[in-house]
Amino acid sequence: MKGIADTGLLVAFANRTDEHHAWAVSVAERITEPLLTCEAVLAEAAFHLRSASLVLAMLDEGLVTLAFDMNDHLPQLGALARRYANRHPDLADLCLIRMSELHPRHSVITVDREDFRVYRRNKREMIPLICPPHG
Repeated sequence: MKGIADTGLLVAFANRTDEHHAWAVSVAERITEPLLTCEAVLAEAAFHLRSASLVLAMLDEGLVTLAFDMNDHLPQLGALARRYANRHPDLADLCLIRMSELHPRHSVITVDREDFRVYRRNKREMIPLICPPHG
């Protein structure tokens, strides 16, 4: 499986008490190459897990790999921030939308179904998602 990892996946994977832990582990078992992600997602995950070392281990063990440099996409990120201003997207979400544009064959793996069903890549394309089943 190829994909783009959002914060919720990483937090659920590392936190056994997270409601989506079993789902996240099952996703991790199916990956065939490191999931793409960005530094904003990793920073959010480290904050929520209260552990930078756990997040660094995910990189070191090949669960995720950095695949985005914000400097190269500032105009596009700014346009996305303006387009979705009413939803108050965080920086990680904006980066993931842009990453989905750059890697159209990769699904975004997220627990944030509500926002990512609204967000569009290339202005009108739905972003392919992998989300936990409705509970």
